[in-house]
Amino acid sequence: MKNFALLGAAGYIAPRHLKAIQDTNNNLIAALDKFDSVGMMDSYFPKADFFTEFERFDRHLEKLKRNEHIKVDYVSICTPNYLHDSHIRMALRSGAHAICEKPIVLNPWNIDALEAIERESIGNIYTILQLRLHSAISALKAKVDSKIQNEKYDIDLTYITSRGKWYDISWKGDESKSGGIATNIGVHFYDMLSWVFGKVQENTVHLRENHKAAGYLEFENARVRWFLSIDETDLPDTVKQKGQRTFRSISIDNQELEFSEGFTELHTKSYQHILNGNGFGLSDVRESIEIVHDIRNAVISSKGEKHPFICD
Repeated sequence: MKNFALLGAAGYIAPRHLKAIQDTNNNLIAALDKFDSVGMMDSYFPKADFFTEFERFDRHLEKLKRNEHIKVDYVSICTPNYLHDSHIRMALRSGAHAICEKPIVLNPWNIDALEAIERESIGNIYTILQLRLHSAISALKAKVDSKIQNEKYDIDLTYITSRGKWYDISWKGDESKSGGIATNIGVHFYDMLSWVFGKVQENTVHLRENHKAAGYLEFENARVRWFLSIDETDLPDTVKQKGQRTFRSISIDNQELEFSEGFTELHTKSYQHILNGNGFGLSDVRESIEIVHDIRNAVISSKGEKHPFICD
């Protein structure tokens, strides 16, 4: 049984990490969040110590280590994107491994710095790339890898996940903290695409606004038109009529990739992967971080293949 600490216990994604720690038969000894609405912890680890101030949380872990010889083996990081870098460093300083939600950092040079720190540390840095563990995505990669000759697939990626007015007020609406819309809701798709279809050869941005973005990515084995949005008015009429607020589609050569099921256990699979010594590290995540960084800083272009949702 390994000891875990968790940062960002009140966040949306935290219950998946709590469940993964529990399902892998490990123990949470301490959690942190500046918000104290964390009653759901009672369903997982009611005896875990909880803190709303980072300094007291950090001191508590140090006291456990020195006075009671209780060491934290892993620190799970579910905090806002812009805090990941700092919290990963804290985990390594404490002698633990870091398990960080995506995006692991906002810029490629942050990866360079963390690589240097990781080499000097006892612990390793892992990230959650759960789409790589989805059976449908794994099967797709196996199919692409089995091709004797490289083949360019034509792909349309569409992801619309409606958000209310709170989004702009929260840290997610601040590009300096979230990395913007493509980083915040798209980074896991870009990771999946680069993992399956190879290195990026072209990255063109056709639209970049606070609530939506679109562009064209060409990989070694795929041409991808992509559209991301949190604006419910972008939802197809058929989706609106059903009262649904999310639409996700990946079309490959006009054939829909079905991967709507099988998500519930992917964080647990990710944790088991890490505990078995096979977790995804900094080198695995670099390509997707470079993609979102380039999207964030690209000059908007009117040329090239455009996603159908923004065609004139």
